[in-house]
Amino acid sequence: MIPHERSLVNKLNGKPFVLIGVNSDRDPKKLEQDLKDNQVTWRSFQNQRKDSEPIANEWKVKGWPTLYLIDHKGVIKKKWLGGPGNEMLDKEVEKLVAAAEKDKES
Repeated sequence: MIPHERSLVNKLNGKPFVLIGVNSDRDPKKLEQDLKDNQVTWRSFQNQRKDSEPIANEWKVKGWPTLYLIDHKGVIKKKWLGGPGNEMLDKEVEKLVAAAEKDKES
């Protein structure tokens, strides 16, 4: 999954697209090394938080990975448990990027 996410980030550089990850690793040092080893250049938050409930609980995540596709207005457009497949994900992301670019021009 990470290689495809990395390709999306690179392909959509300069476009209205942001990838944000939430990582379930509990060991911060292992997480840091995993992010480095996998060349994760996008923001990736740790699920466990000091003063709040885990992000996964707040978002009602039932399994890993869960993907949320959120448009430029902050509306959740799609949610997948597992993954939609690379082609489907690309198609849906491209639609939202096109909509964001169109709104930007208006």
